[in-house]
Amino acid sequence: MSKEKEEIKLISKNGRIIDAALTVIFFIFMCDVFKSHVPSNDPDIILYVAAYTSLCITGVFWLAAGMLRVTWVDWLRQKNS
Repeated sequence: MSKEKEEIKLISKNGRIIDAALTVIFFIFMCDVFKSHVPSNDPDIILYVAAYTSLCITGVFWLAAGMLRVTWVDWLRQKNS
């Protein structure tokens, strides 16, 4: 049997680290954006509501980033074969 080419993994360790870093940056950014939209004068409540809202949107961002990375790697696999 001949050796097959090593295929690129769909999910790599570096990809996970990059996605995690982008997700944290996105969470901080969205939390900052949402702070101005919270109708309260209490800074603790403003931070809590902004963070809770950012958490939901950041989850969607994390899923989208993972799906984009897997789709991109699959496209590269098909292009190289």
